[in-house]
Amino acid sequence: MIHSFDTYFRDQLKALKDEGNYRIFAEIERYRGRFPKAGNHTEDGVRDVSVWCSNDYLGMGQNAEVIKAMCDAAWQSGAGAGGTRNISGTTHYHELLEQEIADLHNKETALLFTSGYVANWASLSTLGSRVPNVVIFSDEKNHASMIEGIRHSRCRKEIWQRNSVEDLDRKLSKYDSSTMKIVAFESIHSMDGDIAPVGDICEVARKHNALTYLDEVHAVGLYGPRGGGIAERDGVMDQVTIIQGTLGKAYGLIGGYIAGSFETIDFIRSFASGFIFTTALPPSILAGALASVRHLKASHVERARQANMVNLLRTRLDQEGVPHIDNPGHIVPVMIKDPEKCKMIADLLMEDFGIYVQPINYPTVPKGTERLRITPSALHSAGDVDYLVKALTVLWSQCALSRAVA
Repeated sequence: MIHSFDTYFRDQLKALKDEGNYRIFAEIERYRGRFPKAGNHTEDGVRDVSVWCSNDYLGMGQNAEVIKAMCDAAWQSGAGAGGTRNISGTTHYHELLEQEIADLHNKETALLFTSGYVANWASLSTLGSRVPNVVIFSDEKNHASMIEGIRHSRCRKEIWQRNSVEDLDRKLSKYDSSTMKIVAFESIHSMDGDIAPVGDICEVARKHNALTYLDEVHAVGLYGPRGGGIAERDGVMDQVTIIQGTLGKAYGLIGGYIAGSFETIDFIRSFASGFIFTTALPPSILAGALASVRHLKASHVERARQANMVNLLRTRLDQEGVPHIDNPGHIVPVMIKDPEKCKMIADLLMEDFGIYVQPINYPTVPKGTERLRITPSALHSAGDVDYLVKALTVLWSQCALSRAVA
């Protein structure tokens, strides 16, 4: 019997569509100097929309210093890095940016990757596969990149309840001192917006002589006096063994990194295939990231503006009874809890109001927790917030969705 791959693929895609979980990309063109306004390209032409689901939280992708640094580096060094870091791809900008990131997190050194996903996948898979007799203790709601890295390593793993130091302590206590232990967790959950008790988790890990691996991708740039993340904000950076971050969110570019001791980072640099065999980031990206990190170490304006917009949006949603997860972070999940309705609301926001919010469905979030993941930025205005909330209020009434009870 000859199997038809196309038939199988078609059936699987149809099932995804029937469940309401099939994803359609919006073809967005950002306008320099006008963000959060952008152009939405459709068959009918280009229409201006307001973006409410970008991870460029502080608008650094629009920052003049960043753009100039990128242009200058491109004219000086050309377009690409020329190879992997091991073969001709390590540039002066790599060294400068890694020094800047190490200083940001008060660590001895840092290592750049092509994305935050690759940083997690490569680092955790290397630690899990190369460290003998190791068990990785993974928070149940960790990023897909962390899960994939642990899975690829084929090491033993234990899943502990999100943010529960008690459950982590119980799981760690199951193993004696001969077991090498790694605790992997996130500071800010990307979909629910809750913040982990980083210091308490590190204290439990230290009690069991465990290495701590902290994903700060949704926190770097945004939290702490210099943008070092939740660990910096809470004064516990020195308690974390490895801090992982991204340049693709609050810093407005692309790339990922880890920071830690010389020995730890050099170990991963020397054995991680996801680092060794990947073409290096180009000079223009590195120069822009360097400018962004340096800027946010000194400037508090962007963080303050973004926090004000988050607080204003939460207040206005509460006033109108639009249900959202109350969390201490900057991510505002507006709950719909139905995949088809979630997509319908997102479509209506785009078509009727010129508001772009991507629906978040399974497998990104569990079934029954579908939502609009709204991320106010430093470049949104009070008028933008008011317009968004009015649009949501109209659609909540039109679609007979349940409202939050004050």
